[in-house]
Amino acid sequence: MKTFSQKPAEVEKKWLLIDAEDVVLGRLASVVANRLRGKHKPTFTPHVDDGDNVIIINAEKVKLTGKKYEDKKYYWHTGYPGGIKERTARAIIEGRFPERVVQKAIERMMPGGPLSRQQMKNLRVYAGSDHPHEAQSPEVVDVASMNSKNKRIAQ
Repeated sequence: MKTFSQKPAEVEKKWLLIDAEDVVLGRLASVVANRLRGKHKPTFTPHVDDGDNVIIINAEKVKLTGKKYEDKKYYWHTGYPGGIKERTARAIIEGRFPERVVQKAIERMMPGGPLSRQQMKNLRVYAGSDHPHEAQSPEVVDVASMNSKNKRIAQ
């Protein structure tokens, strides 16, 4: 029996729609990262982009457990000496681009490298409930109902 290795021309990508409202951030990110990589498919090949296209809506309504909403910090460096900056998760979610919290959580669960950067281009995150991808007729994936711990009522 030979090991199956999928070729890029044989890949079939589906479109998935995920509603992030009241879903715990880390649990959402792990499900989406697996879908982007294609690890949920029996045809998974590590060096081929065979993941699905994922659309996430209501990213501003995602939940964080414990004190992470107030205490979790996101760091970046400007490139100048002493240029380390930080911002809390609350500041980002209540700020101008709340979808970046979800994007960063998913990006940091991907392995890194050129293939992961290509797979991240298949992710679209929107803060509200509107998205311009109705023509692709995405299949709805209910992450909240996969596990009782995936959904958080109170923050």
